[in-house]
Amino acid sequence: MTCYETLFVVKPTLTEEEINAQITKVKDVLAKEGAELVGTNDMGMRKLAYPVDKHARGYYTVLFYKAEGPTIAELERNIKNNEDIIKFLTVKYSKNKEITQFDKLVAQASKKTAPAAEAKAPEAETEATEA
Repeated sequence: MTCYETLFVVKPTLTEEEINAQITKVKDVLAKEGAELVGTNDMGMRKLAYPVDKHARGYYTVLFYKAEGPTIAELERNIKNNEDIIKFLTVKYSKNKEITQFDKLVAQASKKTAPAAEAKAPEAETEATEA
């Protein structure tokens, strides 16, 4: 399987739940097509370099995964048909140096999500002890 990275930008006018639903839709397409999701980087709301569909901001998400070629065509078809995603970019990592960089990016994405999960866990413990 080949390593890929897909960055997509969701409209800023959506609620947090709707943004999460859009991200889940993209992940579901990958899962349905048999891709192996190895990392996710939610970059959050950011300013766009130039206005897209009259939006100056967007919610950025990067997915790192391993998949076969036809999976990319199906993923991009679904993204193009989704009106809530205003931009996307897919990058293929095929050379050894590129794959090394891919592994580093996945490790960085994992580090970002791990502290967030750890930070949420102590809050849950304090709520349980206070109750």
